[in-house]
Amino acid sequence: MGSHRRLAPSGFDRGAGAAVSFLSVAAAAVAAVPAAAAPHDDTRATVDRLYEQAEKATEAYNAADERADELRAEAGTARDRIARGQHRVNSLRDSLGSLAGAQYREGGIDPSLALLFSDDPDDYLDHASRLDRLTAHQAGELRELRHAMRELAQDREEAAGKLRELDRSRKAVAAYKKTVERKLATARRLLNSLPDAEREAYGRASRSGRGGLPGLGGATAASGRGSAAVAAARSALGKPYVWGANGPSGFDCSGLMQWSYAQAGVSLPRTSQAQRYAGRQIPLSEARPGDLVVYRGDASHVGMYMGNGQVIHAPYPGAPVRYDPVGMMPVSSVTRV
Repeated sequence: MGSHRRLAPSGFDRGAGAAVSFLSVAAAAVAAVPAAAAPHDDTRATVDRLYEQAEKATEAYNAADERADELRAEAGTARDRIARGQHRVNSLRDSLGSLAGAQYREGGIDPSLALLFSDDPDDYLDHASRLDRLTAHQAGELRELRHAMRELAQDREEAAGKLRELDRSRKAVAAYKKTVERKLATARRLLNSLPDAEREAYGRASRSGRGGLPGLGGATAASGRGSAAVAAARSALGKPYVWGANGPSGFDCSGLMQWSYAQAGVSLPRTSQAQRYAGRQIPLSEARPGDLVVYRGDASHVGMYMGNGQVIHAPYPGAPVRYDPVGMMPVSSVTRV
C-alpha cells in the first residue's frame, strides 16, 4: 500500500510496546495532515502523504495485532499452568486433610495442620515455622504445599498481567484502526475530487520506475519454494487491497507476501519490517523471482520480485494487486527466503 514517493526513514521496533507507541505517534502525524488543498498538485501530494503514513501505520497495526495473538496464546498457557497448580495444591491439601482427620479422631489436631483450613492462606504461610512440631514426613508435605501455593500465586499474577496487556493492546489497535480508516477515506475523497486527467496522471506516477538501477539477475527463482511463492503471487493478481488483510480474497503489502509463501509451505512474519529479516539479504543486482523487495528506510512496504525488472505487490486502497517496476520507490533491501 502507500504512494510511491520518497520519505525520510523513521525506524520501527517489532515489540508490542513499541508497536503501540508507534501507533500513537503515527496517529498524531496523520491527524496533522491537512484535509484538503486547493491546487491539484497539492491535493495529489496530500493523498500521497496520507497513503504513505497509513501504510506505515498498517504495518504497526499488524505488529500489534500479531503481539495480541501471542498474548492470547501465552494467557492460555498460563491458565493451563494455573489449573495444574490448583490441582496440585488441592491434592496436597486433601492429603494433609486426611492426616488432620486422623489426628482429630485420635483426640486432637495439630495446630500446624489446622492452619490449612484457615480462610486466610497467608496466615498459614506466615506461620510455617511451626513445621518443627510435625514429623519429618508431615513437614515435607507442608513445605511442598507452601511452595505450590506460592507458585500458583505467581502464575495467577503473570496471567493477570498478560491479560491486562492484551486488553490495552486490543483497545489501542481498535481505536487506531478507526483513525486510519477515516484518513484513508479522506484520501479517497481527495483523489476522487481530481479531474479525470489528474487521477490518471496520479496512477501513472505511482507506477513509474527510477532510472540508474543496477543490472538485475535472472528470471528464474532461486529455489522451489521461491517458484511456488511466485505462482501464488501471480494467482492473486487483481485481488483488492484490503487494509490489514493477508488473503485469500484481499491483501495488504506484507499480507500478500505472507500468504504467497504460505502456499509454498513457508511461514513468514506478518510485517514488512520482520519480513526484511526472514532470509538472507542480497544486492538488488542479484534479485531473482520470489525474492522480497523491501522499500523505504523504515521497511514500510514490500513486494515480490518477478523478473524483468518487475515486482508484484498490493499498492494501496483502490489499487489491486498488480505488477509495477521494481524501482517504483527507493529500495531498502532485498531478501531471499
